Amino acid sequence: MKKTVFEISKMDCPSEENLIRMKLDGISSIANLDFDITNRKLTVFHQGQIEEIEQSILQLNLGAKLLTTEEIDQIEFKEETNQKKLLWTVLAINFAFFIIEMTTGFISKSMGLVADSLDMLADSFVYGISLFAVGRTLIKKKRIAKLAGYFQITLAIIGFLEVLRRFFNEEKLPNFSTMIIVSIFALIANGICLYLLQKSKSKDEAHMKASMIFTSNDVIINTGVIIAGLLVYWLNSNKPDLIIGTIVFVLVIQGAFRILKLSK
Repeated sequence: MKKTVFEISKMDCPSEENLIRMKLDGISSIANLDFDITNRKLTVFHQGQIEEIEQSILQLNLGAKLLTTEEIDQIEFKEETNQKKLLWTVLAINFAFFIIEMTTGFISKSMGLVADSLDMLADSFVYGISLFAVGRTLIKKKRIAKLAGYFQITLAIIGFLEVLRRFFNEEKLPNFSTMIIVSIFALIANGICLYLLQKSKSKDEAHMKASMIFTSNDVIINTGVIIAGLLVYWLNSNKPDLIIGTIVFVLVIQGAFRILKLSK
């Protein structure tokens, strides 16, 4: 058995972990994958040469670099028995807030909320791909990834077009109070996700630390929408809402392209 360690500079949340797992699925020489997202490192336990594994990881363009390879005697690995239950719970929370933020975003005329809802949907896609692909062929998994990626890009492009329309036309100001209140509840939802993930993991497992980073990314976006809501009120302008919406749409499209890499 061999142990190979990679440094992956752009692996900063469980979304990237799931993408890597999907990419490496089907490589029979892999015995186990150990993710340390806090330190952005992946340890691969495998038989034979590392070339195929290394090429697959490099194709994701996540800033991967092979650090070390060594022979080891380990042959057994701990299985995460509660992973599927955790994924379903977090997926449900994310998808529920996608619906809530999308609905209130349109009602309050806030592109920030609409964009944040797509970020929640993007998270749901990643967890959903991992769940629905369990036990299916690699070809089937790649088809699911392709559909999710293109659907996500389509929604983000529609959002960009709406931002442009509102930027060049006189529009009613978004309801800043709705923006703030809904984003606060989204923050609470992310806190619940963090609590559930931490409660279900032992302290020495990578997912517990990774969930901190994952939630902090969403918290930054939620905070951005709250600040945008305050600026809409203070400046009496819809521009802060359009700016935060544009920023989040860019993040959503970047995530979609990562998902699409799995379909190649």
